[in-house]
Amino acid sequence: MIGYLKGVPISCVPDRTLLDVGGVGYSVQTSLSTYYEIDKCGDGAQVGLFIHTQMRESEISLFGFWTEREKHLFEQLIAVSGIGPKMARVILSGVAPDELVSALAAGDAARLTAIPGIGKKTAERMVVELRDRVQKLGLATTGPAAQPSDSDVVSALLNLGYKQAAADRAVTAARREMPKAEFHELLRASLKGLSRA
Repeated sequence: MIGYLKGVPISCVPDRTLLDVGGVGYSVQTSLSTYYEIDKCGDGAQVGLFIHTQMRESEISLFGFWTEREKHLFEQLIAVSGIGPKMARVILSGVAPDELVSALAAGDAARLTAIPGIGKKTAERMVVELRDRVQKLGLATTGPAAQPSDSDVVSALLNLGYKQAAADRAVTAARREMPKAEFHELLRASLKGLSRA
């Protein structure tokens, strides 16, 4: 079972990184927050990812996370009935880990339904099954991130399934309201704008 990989990204797109580890290329599926951290490191830099390995009869899938805490959240999410690894990755791409923990701890199903692909029943199931477990994760935030370009956020929204025109409008409106917003703040604001549209 692979639990951690350290290597140089050969290619990196919002939902997947090809990681060269000692001459072997591992295809690792990632959340948007992990993609953004990898992208900040620049070309040729070594990165380390905490890995969740999913084994099926016909394939082995690797899911990589920048922090162990995000990996743990992912594993909690896939334990919820009806949420598979791909949906869990989308959830972690649509909301920052701290905000997800806060929403679950507060029982805020309405906030969870703002995440693309999460309906009311799934949100309520997440709250019921995870509310007590996430309390143990704490609510500490990570350090400040570098300010992203708006195109990073547009790219993230496209990866979540939104159309180019809608993503552009949402990011422009969010940036107007929050000129100094960091990546997750701008992404959250854009998602809120899209959910109201």
